[in-house]
Amino acid sequence: MRFLKTAVLLLALTLSACTSITDLKEDMSERLFGRESNETPSELSEIKNTAQVKVLWSAHLGESYDNDFTAVSDNGFVYAASANGEIVKLSVADGKQAWRINSGEKLSGGVGLGANQLFLGTAKGYVLAYDFSGKLLWKSKVSSEVLSAPKVDYNILVVRCEDSRIYGLNVADGSRKWVYERATPTLSLRSSAGVALDGGAAYAGFAGGKLIALRIEDGKVIWEVSVAQPKGATEIERIADITSLPVVDGSLVYAVAYQGKVAAVDRSTGRVAWSRDISSYTGLSAEDAKVFVSHAVSSIYALDYSTGKTFWRQGDLKQRRISAPLPMGNLIAVGDVEGYVHFLSREDGSFAARLQTDEGPIMPQMLAVGSSIIVAQTRKGGIYAISIK
Repeated sequence: MRFLKTAVLLLALTLSACTSITDLKEDMSERLFGRESNETPSELSEIKNTAQVKVLWSAHLGESYDNDFTAVSDNGFVYAASANGEIVKLSVADGKQAWRINSGEKLSGGVGLGANQLFLGTAKGYVLAYDFSGKLLWKSKVSSEVLSAPKVDYNILVVRCEDSRIYGLNVADGSRKWVYERATPTLSLRSSAGVALDGGAAYAGFAGGKLIALRIEDGKVIWEVSVAQPKGATEIERIADITSLPVVDGSLVYAVAYQGKVAAVDRSTGRVAWSRDISSYTGLSAEDAKVFVSHAVSSIYALDYSTGKTFWRQGDLKQRRISAPLPMGNLIAVGDVEGYVHFLSREDGSFAARLQTDEGPIMPQMLAVGSSIIVAQTRKGGIYAISIK
């Protein structure tokens, strides 16, 4: 409860200091989960490495500030971006730079990957499309800042904006095909939750613990379900927002809410198959009958995919503001606020290895390239390719 009490005090203080609800949302998100968190990260204990990990190469972009960026890979190259407008193409093998351009825009979301196309969002509400040679193909206006990577399926680019609108754009020219919009609570957390696409459906989480499925072809709602119900005496205690990316695995889609639950939802009916009282800000992953969740206080859980039963819990990274878990063979990787990447045993959650990057916080989502390379991006602008043996 100390975390909530601190949050309530922060809310009272920021109400008088912030000049708008937008300022308040951004201040809350930054103080609760960002670099200004009042909670001191736990000290790291010595571990015995049982896995071999090393930095293959590193590169540098501009800082990301408060925006979240995720690198993507295709055909032996990694593409990454930063808030100052830089976009870079690097060789997976050795980090050699193929090209580097500046978009001339303040970027706020990316990178999205399509067939021979890259997609990025800007702070002024534009979507940019580039080809793999770095040539600008088109620029399209949406309603507000794009905080997550645009996604492509069925030749439709799905873009989520800060005001909770979701757009379906033509990948060829950026023309609008449809838009989905909904009312949102006055007080909600700023996040880069984005959308997950699979099988002709787009899955997105919202404030108030709502998870929806949309038809990609026309943006029509397939179903809507409550993953978590807001509860508590104060507005901040009643925040139960889905602030991370839903994950599709087989017939189920998984989602988790901050101050709420993690839930498995049947994709065809929208029925909740199971749920657990686990809170998360950065999210989860699912692979080979297990769901891995990064708790809001930085514990990592391994759950059974069909029942939600706990297999193991690793609690020694308390308040280190960890990324979403990334399964890599027999290991689970998570990054933290001081630039460390931790590798846990998939079997029991014990520490297998650890290395540090540039001391900047690791982005919420890391990238797996094949079965033995991770690409991690830091808020200081570092891009690190890490090999695992």
